[in-house]
Amino acid sequence: MNADIFLLIGGVGMFLLGMDVMTRALKDIAGSNLRSVLTRFTTTPLRGVLTGATATALIQSSSATTVMTVGFVGAGLMSLPQAMGVLYGANIGTTATGWLVSILGLKLQLETVAMVALLPASLLILLGRGRLARAGQVVAGLCLLLIGLDMMQGAMAGATALLRPEFLPQGGLWGLLALVFAGLVLTLLIQSSSATVALALVVLQGGTINLMQAAALVVGMNIGTTFTALLASLGGARVMRQAAVANLGFNVITSGIAFPLLLALGPPLERLSALTGPLTALLVFHTGFNVLGTALFLPLTGPFTALIRRLVPDDAGPGAGLVLGLDRALLSDARTALTAARTASALIAGRIFAALSAALRDSPDYRVIATLGPEMGKAIDELEQFLAIVRLPPDLPVEEEVYSALLHEADHLRRLSHRAGQTNHMATLFEDPSLRRAACLMGGILGRAAAPDARDLESDHLARLQDLAEHRTGRHRRGLLLGEHAGLYTLAEVFARTDAMRWLQRSVHHAERIGHYDRIARRGLQQEAPPDS
Repeated sequence: MNADIFLLIGGVGMFLLGMDVMTRALKDIAGSNLRSVLTRFTTTPLRGVLTGATATALIQSSSATTVMTVGFVGAGLMSLPQAMGVLYGANIGTTATGWLVSILGLKLQLETVAMVALLPASLLILLGRGRLARAGQVVAGLCLLLIGLDMMQGAMAGATALLRPEFLPQGGLWGLLALVFAGLVLTLLIQSSSATVALALVVLQGGTINLMQAAALVVGMNIGTTFTALLASLGGARVMRQAAVANLGFNVITSGIAFPLLLALGPPLERLSALTGPLTALLVFHTGFNVLGTALFLPLTGPFTALIRRLVPDDAGPGAGLVLGLDRALLSDARTALTAARTASALIAGRIFAALSAALRDSPDYRVIATLGPEMGKAIDELEQFLAIVRLPPDLPVEEEVYSALLHEADHLRRLSHRAGQTNHMATLFEDPSLRRAACLMGGILGRAAAPDARDLESDHLARLQDLAEHRTGRHRRGLLLGEHAGLYTLAEVFARTDAMRWLQRSVHHAERIGHYDRIARRGLQQEAPPDS
């Protein structure tokens, strides 16, 4: 019996290792294409469902899809309503692993083929490069998965004499609820719903549990798989926690629907089991209640999103929105990380531009600038720290150009943020009619650039304004010096207006550079990622 326990533990470990190797390789093969699919093809909740289901089925990990989605929401690459569809679809896509395990591992029993295929797969990993090595990792991961399944089957074959369905909680409300809780705890411990579903299939096939008990376990596993995304959202932006709570709420409600269905559909499930086998019946139930939950939630995505935002409110107040949500999970793909950093840079620029726009108008309003305070410095620090740990793959000039542009942009953001606090210079500009017009023009351009529907940060207009400011301030400086000699201005007035003109020139320069580097970064990220060699 001790040997069977060790064999079972080893089999679960082998399965988890195989899943991890295969999932990492599939994610690497998908690469930035997966990021592009998740962020571009989720314009409606229905398209999000299809995208989430397909992505999860391809990379064989609902946790990877949900964590990635939560990270994208926090980085501003995806809105919360867009993410909802992906989260729905991920729950459908994760059922593909159960079908794969059932067909390849338990019905076709390919463990002998897996043992033979493991050597060439390992040689591909050791000797191959690029996609060839990753293909070897996929095959090796699948082989380890099937070998782990065989080990679990062997262990459970020896345990069936000691562990029978009648020794476990039986049918009925409380017995099935106990098994739901057991499935939840098991998934939390193993941190893989795929592994726990595979274990449920193995013990069901071995006769250790019956179909109703296995179905109750699967319902609990559906809830347990959400905690990975909850952990990933801790410390991130508020919208990340909203996405994680939405995922938890969806799975809890879906499982809440599945449980009474299980009580009501016991006899039909048993008849299906008699026709197709218990494994197929369990997987039909697992897939069915996830599809049903998605079908019920899709038309209610708007109200559900509003409810989540009430439960986990958006940051409110003047300093809100500066938590950028630059999750380190995004660093696994350089282009994804750079896209998130560019989105964060644009958010910071929009905040500074909007504050300056409010101050540089006929009736100046300095209150928005006053709200920036230290929060803006913290946001820029967060951006720079994130950029510092981005690791670029070799020989990708586009990524290097984007990275360099973002570093330059962060530097100009910090300088402009510092100048935005120098409101005394703005007041001086408005005392002089010839400088007032240039200041108001700058405020208008920055206001358009900060608008939610702005196409870019108005770098072309800012460049023309920079030329105008240099010409006008140069001419005005000479006039001030002549006026001081003629006694029209005091020396203190000359110094104050000269400093104000220098402030205008430097502020326009920093704003123009921010727009310029943002355009470089945006164009670079819009180019298609080169295929892996």
